[in-house]
Amino acid sequence: MHGSKFFIKKNHILYATPMFIVLIVIEFTDLLFAVDSIPAILAISNDTFVIFTSNVFAILGLRALYFAVVGITEYFYYLKYGLSFILVFVGVKMLIADTPYKIPIAYSLLTIAAIITICILLSVIIKPKKENRT
Repeated sequence: MHGSKFFIKKNHILYATPMFIVLIVIEFTDLLFAVDSIPAILAISNDTFVIFTSNVFAILGLRALYFAVVGITEYFYYLKYGLSFILVFVGVKMLIADTPYKIPIAYSLLTIAAIITICILLSVIIKPKKENRT
């Protein structure tokens, strides 16, 4: 339609494009998740400065981190599988948090670091086969 433009000018009138609606929906969803994280951090800390700065840095860094991860997965093919496994691991850890079977923080960090290291090493050692597109 109008490519990546948010607005177009037609007969000296400014019109919003469908891309602008998409932007509004994405930002609204982002805001909902940001509002959801406030009660979570209130359960951890009552320090206003810590709460405010942690949310600001989370919002500022999230998009940049996403594009960094997307860029690095182009170089390390197996990293995307490792990140999927880490998400499953964190999900299981959250599910068993209120049971007697708790996973200590040190083990969690060690597990996550090991998964990332193994995936990067596998990506360096084993090159994926390139697909033949004809």
